[in-house]
Amino acid sequence: MDRQVYERMRGLEDRHWWFKARREILTDQISRLGLPGDAKVLEVGCGTGGNLGMLARFGAVTGLEPDDEARGFAAEKAGVPVESGLLPDGLPFQPGAFDLVAALDVIEHVDDDAGSVKALGGLLKPGGFMVTTVPAYQWMWSPHDELHHHKRRYVLGDYRRLFDEAGLKVRKASYFNTALFAPIALVRLAKLVLGLKSADEDSMPSAPVNALFRRLFAGERLWLRGGAFPFGVSILLIAERPA
Repeated sequence: MDRQVYERMRGLEDRHWWFKARREILTDQISRLGLPGDAKVLEVGCGTGGNLGMLARFGAVTGLEPDDEARGFAAEKAGVPVESGLLPDGLPFQPGAFDLVAALDVIEHVDDDAGSVKALGGLLKPGGFMVTTVPAYQWMWSPHDELHHHKRRYVLGDYRRLFDEAGLKVRKASYFNTALFAPIALVRLAKLVLGLKSADEDSMPSAPVNALFRRLFAGERLWLRGGAFPFGVSILLIAERPA
């Protein structure tokens, strides 16, 4: 990602509605997986470390981040080891080392998404879980995706197929960020029609708007406990390595 993206994430990930609500949803989902008390947890592409504290609730956490500056900040912020490495072939870990691997808005960044999913699946212990999120719908492509160096956006069926082909059992597959789908889609389509190139979609809104958006997005965790959304700005998929 561009340097300015890392700097922006560093300043926003503890306060911005999108980061906060996504962590609430992920916390709820992971808490239902029945991980062992001494779980080994890896976050791949941990950026500046905003999710490491949340993941530390579930076990001993290690981060992986290719960017030197972001890696140093993440390790200092979270107080956990953060290693250097790349997907799919530059992972500095032994096969079967982790009970949980998280790749949160990561797979869309890599050229070889199928190879990366397979490589991450190989890091799981039998019965271990991979928790992933990616952006949805190529027609929602915007300057935001370009600034973040995304390679693609997904429809759910195509994304799920990556895990099926990697020999993983899909436990949860759903769109999410559905409550705010309409306004986000309208803004992106309007920018496309008008030829606007602004990529500041993750700028900090006013405090009341930030609180409202967080409640709307985070509230989806209740439905996601047992259901799935038919559309949304993003995709959530949890897969298990067969025992």
